[in-house]
Amino acid sequence: MKAVMCHELGLADKLRVEDVPEPKAGMGEVLIDIKASGLNFPDVLIIQGKYQFQPQLPFIPGGEGAGIVRELGEGVSNVKVGDRVIFFHQTGAFAEVIAAPAATLVPIPEGMSFEVAAGFTITYATSYHALKQRAALQAGETVLVLGAAGGVGLATVELAKAMGARVIAAASSDEKLAVCKQAGADELINYSSEDLKERVKAITGGKGVDVIYDPVGGDYTEAALRTMAPGGRLLVIGFAAGDIPRPPLNLCLLKQCAIVGVFWGAWARANPMGQMQNMVDMFTMFAEGRIKPLVNDIFSLDDVEAAYACLTERRAKGKVVLKP
Repeated sequence: MKAVMCHELGLADKLRVEDVPEPKAGMGEVLIDIKASGLNFPDVLIIQGKYQFQPQLPFIPGGEGAGIVRELGEGVSNVKVGDRVIFFHQTGAFAEVIAAPAATLVPIPEGMSFEVAAGFTITYATSYHALKQRAALQAGETVLVLGAAGGVGLATVELAKAMGARVIAAASSDEKLAVCKQAGADELINYSSEDLKERVKAITGGKGVDVIYDPVGGDYTEAALRTMAPGGRLLVIGFAAGDIPRPPLNLCLLKQCAIVGVFWGAWARANPMGQMQNMVDMFTMFAEGRIKPLVNDIFSLDDVEAAYACLTERRAKGKVVLKP
């Protein structure tokens, strides 16, 4: 089979597309013919040796995807050959075939394409867990989404609106903000040309925001934190800007707010029933048309370097997907 291989740690230019032996379905596993795989920021970190979990070299990167069950390993009874499924596995998705644990598989909802399904789990599950379990978002609250046109950002815009919030989308270009508006954002901020703090102050009448969703980091974190309303929650998602921010903690005291870490993968492994209920909630939203995941950038496995560049250069509008 064809697969993307990481033989040495570094940037995406070190990845190689090679012919490798197909995996075997072991006890409790299934063999899946992959139709599409989602590219996420952890995939950028893991090939550089900067992620919390680090596989041994060489490895096939890619943590999520969608496909068709081809073969069942011993002891598998929750799926059957021919099922359309979403899989979430720490590595192995950037290939034509994967052996994945059957217990982690989720049926693809009716009407959802392989491309959308492939990029659904990490972005939407991260964002929904952040809003639901970590922020305890309430209808009527105001949410500021940084990096709002990216994969997790756009998912958050949709989910927060579906949960009854007022959404302020912040992104780096008017083109990206147009995508956010189409996804349901109530207010838009171009933080390349506008002062983030002053625009939020104007939009909220000086009251500030209740929840900040921050997958960007860098200089934007402190600026956003200064817009917080009393009792607000800053959700720490990631650091796409590259720099881990160090905001002055006296702001939390003065703002009477909380900085809340979000590590969806660890939570999902520790709370499988809660994670499954979250997926049920989101699939219901999808079926009702309240969320419409955007897949705008699709690359072949042979173009994996270009796919990584689309993500790291923050050119993506919606989800970046690879297809065998």
